[in-house]
Amino acid sequence: MIKMKTKTVHGGAGSLASCIRQAAVAVGVSMVALVASANPAVPTSPAACPALLQHVMPRLQDEKPQDLCQYRGRVLLVVNTASQCGFTSQYEGLEALHQRYRDRGLVVMGFPSNDFGRQEPGSNRQIAEFCDNQFGVRFPMFTKVSVKGAQAHPLYQGLIKASGTSPGWNFHKYLVGRDGMQVRSFASRVEPDDAGLVRAIEEALARPVSAK
Repeated sequence: MIKMKTKTVHGGAGSLASCIRQAAVAVGVSMVALVASANPAVPTSPAACPALLQHVMPRLQDEKPQDLCQYRGRVLLVVNTASQCGFTSQYEGLEALHQRYRDRGLVVMGFPSNDFGRQEPGSNRQIAEFCDNQFGVRFPMFTKVSVKGAQAHPLYQGLIKASGTSPGWNFHKYLVGRDGMQVRSFASRVEPDDAGLVRAIEEALARPVSAK
């Protein structure tokens, strides 16, 4: 009787398993990239977004996280707001600015703060209802933050550093250029319809994003 010798091949099954694992990893990476591009709460690539805007902040109305990089390439008017301040009526003018220039690329952004005179004591929901009921605010509003001193939110730390000016009271305004680097500061007493502020907004809107 002739005995046949057999040889077990180990490479085939191992190679197949390896290919399956590699394919699964590739699919997983693609899915993560797809989710990141569709979800504004996932920060975008730092290379595509100015450092000033690389923050995720909760929206005032529902506290849903918002990636501020979604506003890159826009002109921003960043304002620390309060509901019980002598300047609170500026909400009306700020909304008018937003409506007037939004199609040209302006975004007014409100950040309630209780830092000055404790004039924003309410909850985020109370603030949202006040802004809607009293002034019909439609520009983006975010949850309460600190805007001064060591406790200032990193966004405000960046604004202070870029402009060389800290907020002195509620409704201080920072005008951020399309490149996210040029920042001008306007005091609380400067009304939204002030000729100087309006002129600065129009100049910023007319200036394209600098080529890099």
